[in-house]
Amino acid sequence: MTTLTTRRFPSRAALDAALAQRLGQAISAKGASAIMLSGGTTPLPAYRALAQRPLLHDPHLHVLLSDERHVPDDSPASNYHQVRPLLDVLALPPRCLIRVRTTLPLEQAATDYERQLAQLLGSGVPIGLGLLGLGADGHTASLFSSADLERTPGRLAIAVHRPDGMSAVSVTPDFLAQVKEVVFVVAGSGKHEAIRALTAQDPGLIAWRAVQRCPTAALWVQEEE
Repeated sequence: MTTLTTRRFPSRAALDAALAQRLGQAISAKGASAIMLSGGTTPLPAYRALAQRPLLHDPHLHVLLSDERHVPDDSPASNYHQVRPLLDVLALPPRCLIRVRTTLPLEQAATDYERQLAQLLGSGVPIGLGLLGLGADGHTASLFSSADLERTPGRLAIAVHRPDGMSAVSVTPDFLAQVKEVVFVVAGSGKHEAIRALTAQDPGLIAWRAVQRCPTAALWVQEEE
């Protein structure tokens, strides 16, 4: 079981700046590597800041997403759409951008994403940095419930029917266990209880259960004002 370290930031600007710096370091690391980006609104300022400047990176850099709603690519609800400015600056070759193909039916999209993730792991490219969010209900990626987690053993990605009525494809604990450095990036109101539970490593919290086999896990959180 991993342990969790916590880093608290006095302001949203401080959190955004630190995340942009750490992500920039991961992008510019020498040698083949992969990074996992999270969706949601919290990391967007860091993504946008990085997209404003040239980003040198190894030609074998790979990028993937922790999860994706099953919506068109140009939908505001699409994580791919949200991170597109950063991806455009990186200009990765298609083989290095690992994404959920939402043009496929949901279950096929999950199977296809799992195939891509298995191919990445099989290639030996290390997954250095992985970003995750934390919902007020304690979920992470698109893993919302014990029922979701019960379907994940032996899987790298699964299809999920979210509580908000949308469907999604999410990475699993088995995949997260392959990420060297997992960082929960958390800001915004209404998450006090989820943050408390994650800090306490509550065994009932979905987000904590999802990362229990990760080599390292950290919580980066904005201090409440």
